Amino acid sequence: MVELSAKTPCADLLPLTVGALTLSEVAPTVMTTLSPYEGCRDALSAALETRYGLRWPKPNRSTAKAGVRLLWFGRDMALLSGAAPDRGLSDHAALVDQSDGWAVVQLSGAGAEDALARLCPVDLRPSVFKRGHTARCDLRHMMASITRLGPASFQIMVFRSMAETLVEDVKTAMEAVAARG
Repeated sequence: MVELSAKTPCADLLPLTVGALTLSEVAPTVMTTLSPYEGCRDALSAALETRYGLRWPKPNRSTAKAGVRLLWFGRDMALLSGAAPDRGLSDHAALVDQSDGWAVVQLSGAGAEDALARLCPVDLRPSVFKRGHTARCDLRHMMASITRLGPASFQIMVFRSMAETLVEDVKTAMEAVAARG
């Protein structure tokens, strides 16, 4: 009988360091999309604030507190990560478990914006794309979510099936940045 073992999306691919940049996999966590029912976004926001201390995110923004992140994930959709959703949230929104569907990595180090500039059409300079800003955009030819976590740190999410392609594309961009240094 074949024995199956669980693997993370980037198992055996990361961590990776090129020059001053490091690409590492973010430890898997519970991820749930929240889509408020018509007319229920304010009630959902209040429920999120009561349970997690987080309000419904504005477009292209994320908030975090005590290891829980609420990330704008598209029109009338947010992604709750780092905690299982409170059952009461289902009174105000459709909840869909996304935990196994995404590859989540962190790109850190001097030149992170330069590496990502080679891959996506979003202005990620710190003066424009500040900590907590997030965008759903193309990353080369993949749909991605990119969130600034700090001065030179980004969280990047793509569909799990694209994990190997993500690592290869970001590695190539990291090498280009290192070659210029």
